[in-house]
Amino acid sequence: MTAEMALAKAINAGLRRSLEENDRVLLMGEDIGPLGGVFRVTEGLQADFGPRRVIDTPLAESGIVGTAIGLAMGGFRPVCEIQFEGFVFPAFNQITSQLAKLTYRHEGALQMPVVIRIPYGGHIGAIEHHQESPETYFTHTAGLRVVSPSTPNDGYWMIQEAIASPDPVIFLEPKSRYWPKGEVDTEAPALELHASRVVRRGTDVTLVGHGAMVATLLQAAALAESEGTSVEVIDLRSLSPVDYGPILDSVRRTGRMVYAQEAPGFVSLGSEIAATVTERAFYSLEAPVIRVSGYDTPFPAANVEAKYLPDADRILEAVDRALAY
Repeated sequence: MTAEMALAKAINAGLRRSLEENDRVLLMGEDIGPLGGVFRVTEGLQADFGPRRVIDTPLAESGIVGTAIGLAMGGFRPVCEIQFEGFVFPAFNQITSQLAKLTYRHEGALQMPVVIRIPYGGHIGAIEHHQESPETYFTHTAGLRVVSPSTPNDGYWMIQEAIASPDPVIFLEPKSRYWPKGEVDTEAPALELHASRVVRRGTDVTLVGHGAMVATLLQAAALAESEGTSVEVIDLRSLSPVDYGPILDSVRRTGRMVYAQEAPGFVSLGSEIAATVTERAFYSLEAPVIRVSGYDTPFPAANVEAKYLPDADRILEAVDRALAY
């Protein structure tokens, strides 16, 4: 069975299904009850499952995550919502010092099935702390799984798979993609949680990205095709662990790769992927792996965000550089 829905509604439907199928699943976060969250991702869930399963919390991110850790120890599967990505840092110590390490500390005997949902990224004209891309902090932290859906179908299935995981999952939701609709297959997932996916076939250059950047990569690929360049596009989907198989297969065919991200470029996820591809596919590369990213500054005021965020033109410029070698 398929249905048209936006990413926000698809994640809502995935949360609903998880709540229905497992009474140990519960949701926690600021304003997620009657309001349904700032982006209405949890809309209607408290009305249907009650305030003991969908819990409005105080404005205390450290308390939310700390409580979730205790609930996980007691056999629950809590799903925490962080209202905006810039608000996650009060909980950073709980996430990186406790949540990520408890299973290792107990030699695998204690599982931490906690999901932390974080809307992230730009393109919504918001202010500081409301349009950031902090994914590298979490991908650098051993013990955390980090994923980011780019489509409604992935949002529907990946949130359920994250909740079912025995390990803590940072679930990054590209907020600028909450509203565009797409087809959702509610019968079976297309891929497992940590698989990357080729979303467009091409022969000349490989473009790789995650989250909201995937739509920009597809836009750049269409423009490149109109100019006679065949571009392959890969959606990373899982940021930690990274599924390198489709990326390396593609690079060995095209000989060129561009990685694009909204986050700053210095010591970033794009840096790691560029280094790994260079190590593992060096003799297939016809040009250096090129990175396109946000600038190494704090996220700027909303009226200049378009200058900061990579767009199709910046990606096409990188494609031209790769082809010039």
